[in-house]
Amino acid sequence: MDQMPEPSRLNEGILVTSRSFEEYVAFFDLDPHHLPTRVLDCSAGASSFVAEAHARGIEAFAADPAYDQNDLDFAKRANSGMTGGNAMIDANSKQFTFDWYGTSQRRAAMREAALRLFHEHRRSHPERYIAAALPRLPFADTSFKLALCSHLLFTWATQLDEQWHLDAFIELCRVAEEVRVFPLVLQGTGQQVEFLPRLRARLRDGFGISSQIVSVPYEFQVGAHHMLRLHSGRLHGSV
Repeated sequence: MDQMPEPSRLNEGILVTSRSFEEYVAFFDLDPHHLPTRVLDCSAGASSFVAEAHARGIEAFAADPAYDQNDLDFAKRANSGMTGGNAMIDANSKQFTFDWYGTSQRRAAMREAALRLFHEHRRSHPERYIAAALPRLPFADTSFKLALCSHLLFTWATQLDEQWHLDAFIELCRVAEEVRVFPLVLQGTGQQVEFLPRLRARLRDGFGISSQIVSVPYEFQVGAHHMLRLHSGRLHGSV
């Protein structure tokens, strides 16, 4: 068997970002009062979803390849991700709308608060933050009711090709009964991902994984207000 690289060496060049629980609720059209009992955030970066879900009594876990870095190095990468993300938005300003946030200042405040909460929770509950990278996760089959993937799949499709996406989806559907992915466009430009329809067909025909494109109550990149919702099909013996 080929040896896997260290988690932090996987997906290099991809920004580590911080997003809030409120954003996740909107990204994935979640009911914050009726979350599934076990949830995986993959790849979570410095988002506060797990911290706030845990506070609500949910068995929530985060996976990210950058979690094998020490606190100082990870904090530097998260801060760099915030700076890099803002620069990318500035460079593509016509592709973004602040209607959901109200103002750019409110968005910045939400992200900064989420980052602080993430650091606090990771320090007090390190067992909930697992250094791991798609397309291979260290969880048993059907470990989670729901897996969420924000701003990795499709977002970085210029770096992560169609086969990588196929393998990643199969793995997510192995460890979770349901998978939700947002957004479905390329970062920055908001362009459509050419292989998305073909990938959905491959998942359906080859692995029995059904998928639906669902409109969600969130838009930041113009036109990016859809998520992909997948169910595991025969991977879990249901077909």
